[in-house]
Amino acid sequence: MDAGPALPPSLLGLDIYLLSRVGKVARGRFAERLAARGLRLWHMAILAALVDFGPHAQRELAERLTIHPSDVTKIVDELTAAGQVERTRDEKDRRRMTVRITRAGRAALRALDKEANQVGAELLAPLDHTERAQLTDILRRVFDHAHQDPPPK
Repeated sequence: MDAGPALPPSLLGLDIYLLSRVGKVARGRFAERLAARGLRLWHMAILAALVDFGPHAQRELAERLTIHPSDVTKIVDELTAAGQVERTRDEKDRRRMTVRITRAGRAALRALDKEANQVGAELLAPLDHTERAQLTDILRRVFDHAHQDPPPK
């Protein structure tokens, strides 16, 4: 397979460059699979948040996932139209809309998880099981560190 023009070795020696390029490929491949289902990564993120954390007010979903509230509204509208979530008025505060995942939404998330795992298996094929577990651990530590509050100046 032709890999295209050779990249500068000085770039290939930068971890941050490699992370960026692998991330771009992973996101692109997964986005293609999501698009085939008429979905985007944010659809999956909302479904996952509802499965992992239970029903949420739309504004809370926006805060948890760091998505603009108007974008959450649009995504929830799309998931509602697909029968994957349902929206109801909060009984304690009628101004708030609570979003719950449906049985169809749980099934959709299981299918998306399978697709994500297939993309991961394709990308990580050069690694054996132990190396893949190590990579997952390392990436999680880097992710957690990158998402900490910045150190005081």
